[in-house]
Amino acid sequence: MKLVELAFFTDDVQAMADFYRRLLGAEPVAQSEGMAIFMVGETKMFIHRTYAPSEGDLPPEDHIALEVDDVDSASQALVQQGLALEIPPTEYYWGRSAYLRDTDGHQIEIIQTAED
Repeated sequence: MKLVELAFFTDDVQAMADFYRRLLGAEPVAQSEGMAIFMVGETKMFIHRTYAPSEGDLPPEDHIALEVDDVDSASQALVQQGLALEIPPTEYYWGRSAYLRDTDGHQIEIIQTAED
């Protein structure tokens, strides 16, 4: 597994982007009114505006994303290790992801990126 993303949700994207710009001493690699993305080494720090989810939306909450070769087998193995499966492996525009909760309730995304 490889840590590929830290996702933070906020009501004030600009303020968080300004904070991380100063902290990291770097500009975002992408930014709009509703999001900002910084690269910290090979890890993406994704700042996203909080939203009220409608049915079918992913929950707007902070999480980490770990890249794996096979989301289905990795999520099964993590469930066997005690993580709770919240959203089973599903295809998204960025690849195939599953969402789990660790033993303390933190959200973890397991991602298998789409092949080019």
